[in-house]
Amino acid sequence: MASMNHSSITEFILLGLSADPHVQVLLFFLFLIIYLLTLLGNLLIILMIHTNSNLHTPMYFFLSHLSFQDLFYSSVTVPKLLENLLSQRKAISVEGCLVQVFFVFATTGIEACLLSVMAYDRYAAICHPLLYGQVMNKQLCERLVWGSWVVAFLDALVNILLALNMDFCEVQTIHHYSCELPSLFPLSCSDVSTNSAVLLCSALLHAIGTCLLIFFSYVRILSTILSISSTTGRSKAFSTCSSHLTAVTLFYGSAIVRYLMPTSGSPLELILSIQYSVITPLVNPLIYSWKNKEVKEALRRLMIKYLQCLGTEEI
Repeated sequence: MASMNHSSITEFILLGLSADPHVQVLLFFLFLIIYLLTLLGNLLIILMIHTNSNLHTPMYFFLSHLSFQDLFYSSVTVPKLLENLLSQRKAISVEGCLVQVFFVFATTGIEACLLSVMAYDRYAAICHPLLYGQVMNKQLCERLVWGSWVVAFLDALVNILLALNMDFCEVQTIHHYSCELPSLFPLSCSDVSTNSAVLLCSALLHAIGTCLLIFFSYVRILSTILSISSTTGRSKAFSTCSSHLTAVTLFYGSAIVRYLMPTSGSPLELILSIQYSVITPLVNPLIYSWKNKEVKEALRRLMIKYLQCLGTEEI
């Protein structure tokens, strides 16, 4: 059995979310709408930030990169999910599966790093407002973003290089709608103890490293907010962090549990994966614009500009 390795097995079968054809059609339209709204929302955030000079600040610089990352993140899994929902044979090649594994791992890491960077930005803005412009200068912001991408891609590369050496058995069924590294371990005939150990270390390092930065940033932020004498000042300071805290809770709450729990193909496993790979990229633009007056004003100006352009073309 071990001799039948990944070179002889050419594809995996993704069982997806449901075997009922009628449910699959409904799910197709549901996830298509979600994906289109994700693209629209994040593209609007990026466009607003780049066209409005009032939003050219470190906080919105990081938000634009988070929106770009969410576009990338969602596009790694949802298009293949949509394809399989309409296909009778829900197959993905071994090479395509490993590519998807790599990008799922990388984008998850980038999201975690960017959220921790944004926490540090809020710490600098609230705890050191007079030095904020000097601390969060353009050069540092760019380095933090590039560093997030480099660290996440290197981490994903280490794990995928180990996965390339895995031998797969006759069982080709993945109890999931996409390829994620933990889902491949039960399919392997070879020893995956090293792969599992490296994955666990990667997940813990990413989770602990980024979570610690977020935790200590918000400990200092909370201490500073409580020291503000006026209720209005406290409310204003906290409102600048509430969106980020919501995004952190949604992402970390599902991603960490998913990568640390045993692979079983359970409904909970699927729900957690959908939460951080599909729902989080959709709701992030809503979270950051719902109570943000600057974003709302920028959106209003963008819509007025767009309507004026339409009027000019009609004339």
